[in-house]
Amino acid sequence: MTATTTAPPQPLVPSSRRRWTVLAVCCLSMFLVGLDTTIVNVGLPAIGHGLGVGTRSLEWTVDAYTVVLAGLLISSGALADRFGRRRVFQWGLTVFGVASLACAVAPSVGALIAARAVQGIGASMLSPVALAIVVNAMPDPRERARAIGVWASVFGLSMAAGPVTGGALVAGLGWRSLFWINAPVIVAALVLSAVFVPESRAAKPRRLDVPGQLLLTVVIGLWVGILIEGPRIGWTSPAALAAYALAVAATAGFVWAESRRAEPLVDPGLFRGPAFSGAVLGAVAVFAALNVTLLLNTLYLQHARGFTPLAAGTATLPMAFGATVCAPWSGRLVGRTGPRLPLLVAGGFLTAGGLCLTGLDRHTSVYLLLFAYLLIGIGFGFANAPITNTAVSGLPPARAGVAGAVTSTARQLGSAVGIAVAGGLVAGTGPEELAHASRPGWLLVAGCGLLLLLVARASRPTGPRQAPGSGTPAAARTR
Repeated sequence: MTATTTAPPQPLVPSSRRRWTVLAVCCLSMFLVGLDTTIVNVGLPAIGHGLGVGTRSLEWTVDAYTVVLAGLLISSGALADRFGRRRVFQWGLTVFGVASLACAVAPSVGALIAARAVQGIGASMLSPVALAIVVNAMPDPRERARAIGVWASVFGLSMAAGPVTGGALVAGLGWRSLFWINAPVIVAALVLSAVFVPESRAAKPRRLDVPGQLLLTVVIGLWVGILIEGPRIGWTSPAALAAYALAVAATAGFVWAESRRAEPLVDPGLFRGPAFSGAVLGAVAVFAALNVTLLLNTLYLQHARGFTPLAAGTATLPMAFGATVCAPWSGRLVGRTGPRLPLLVAGGFLTAGGLCLTGLDRHTSVYLLLFAYLLIGIGFGFANAPITNTAVSGLPPARAGVAGAVTSTARQLGSAVGIAVAGGLVAGTGPEELAHASRPGWLLVAGCGLLLLLVARASRPTGPRQAPGSGTPAAARTR
């Protein structure tokens, strides 16, 4: 008798229309997460006036969201790989929606910061899971590269359009409308995900790394907290020195613990590859630059120039335009030539945009501001697709949730650092000094662009050359 073996059934590939519908649903959730990262920025003066708080508390209003989001993204990706990506995606939408309502009715800054932290918990279940769903729905590498370009375009648009949307809402309905606006989007995303998004999970999910998760959250919170509170407590005060020691110890403990686990939260071996490490570092740099730009724009235009929230938000339209137009273009370039060219373009434009404003004063031409924002928006648009594609391709498809989470963690860490640095530069300064105090921030934006140029050198110069449908994993071509 001859033994026969049966190959395991292959997962059904959705039709082309269904795949792009799944992408659209995921993009809706990503638009919400990105929008909420930046929509609050332009409303910070109104929130401060309404709740009677200063700049430092307002920084925590933004960073409570981004710190929690960055700290939980990887575990959320692992949870999605284990329990089902659509299920975790819907859990995230629900938590995010409830927390948004709590933000809208917050009676004090403490309640608002706490609700923002819970929002971060919900958002952590959306960002990596949405990307994992997209990656699994797009088996062809070229189609996946185009989809990631669209995904990056929507995410970039949401980040850049946040100030414009926020300015209009604050002007018309007050700052609490910044959170009420999430409700209809959440309801729509829940209904659409139930109808169109297929369930998927990793064939061999990893175990949850609870010690690693706790240490990662402590590490991110300590370093961002130092950047925010350093100007207030003094960089060389006993409290600051103790915080440095704790942060270094927590970081060393995290690296030590992860290097000894069979299934770590973050595998240190991933960072031995220059392409993957460069993608993560590039994500931090790009989002630090973006958030420095958005916060300094809000405070400079409203405090130093007397702009309304709507006018300050409208000033970022060139940035939104550049990000929206260039992100899908970048995705197509990645699919044809690989990540190096779009990264070089992104680094050049970011550097130029930051350098335009290193001499900022109270009377700087608005046209120069708009031109600089356009350059930064173009750089941001070109950067997202190659960074995302490189990082996602650095892990097997079965761990797509973790791949998306590593990239998203880097983004949110960059966002938190950008807010902390920009807020620290201008905290306590009056309208007369604010422009001069913000100049190092624009040098930082230019420095982030230069860092992207270095990241481009570590990227593979040529993209996928294999015919669509040939079956070779994308990871084999990008490592």
